[in-house]
Amino acid sequence: MSKAPQRQKGDPETTGHSWDGIEEFNNPLPRWWLWTFYVCIIWAIAYSIAYPAWPGIKGATTGLLGWSTRGDVQVEIDAVNEANAAINAELVSAELTEIPANPELNTYAVSAGGAVFKTWCAQCHGSGAAGAKGYPNLLDDDWLWGGSIEDIHTTISHGVRNEDDADARYSAMPAFGRDELLVEDEIDQVTNFVMSLSGTPQDAAMVDAGAVVFADNCAACHMEAGTGDRAQGAPNLTDAIWLYGGDFNTIKETVTNARFGVMPAWGLRLSEDQIRAAALYVHQLGGGE
Repeated sequence: MSKAPQRQKGDPETTGHSWDGIEEFNNPLPRWWLWTFYVCIIWAIAYSIAYPAWPGIKGATTGLLGWSTRGDVQVEIDAVNEANAAINAELVSAELTEIPANPELNTYAVSAGGAVFKTWCAQCHGSGAAGAKGYPNLLDDDWLWGGSIEDIHTTISHGVRNEDDADARYSAMPAFGRDELLVEDEIDQVTNFVMSLSGTPQDAAMVDAGAVVFADNCAACHMEAGTGDRAQGAPNLTDAIWLYGGDFNTIKETVTNARFGVMPAWGLRLSEDQIRAAALYVHQLGGGE
């Protein structure tokens, strides 16, 4: 057993613990450190009373000062809206088709529309608007519902196949296989015929029979030549532009189970000037008509 060290005169009391004969002095904390610690405690209590701090069931405490970061952001937004109020009013009152002829207004609209698009639309259509599987490419001239400024404005305002807006663009393709409207052989035949409209079918021997199936079941919406009908949102099947894919299996899946893409009605979320700006931005990307 190790021998405890001899204590010297003036040594402070120990903590009472011993490790292998080593004892620890119970030195008091420096006063400057102790007072700093107390000040921090007082500051923390005062801060939690003055500012939002403690979480609750429905939200955090607001604090006596009523300050919030969202409030600061809203002040900045209000200031920007006030600064742009005049040109936004001009944007809303102008004829959509005449805006591109007004350089100042059009430049503002396209810039504002780009911000709207990147905030609300890029999640589905991509930051460059090139789309993805199931989400239309806005850079080409293949439009289900029309690519004029007015058409784009209507589509953005009311959306597609949503249940929130009575004026939403709406069309529904029958699920020919799932609902047993066609047998599998007929689905294979019409799939090969559709592929032949813009490329090479998987089985050319089925194309003629598929043409009959198409005429009886599909031409009412897609037209006899397969060129589609924008009034119904029926896609053109002859241009080799496919929303979900143009290979045999994908087209067969579409015929069998149908597709039902949904777009929100942005008129319920965005202001009219934001919708117009977004329409003008999309229209000038290259695919607008």
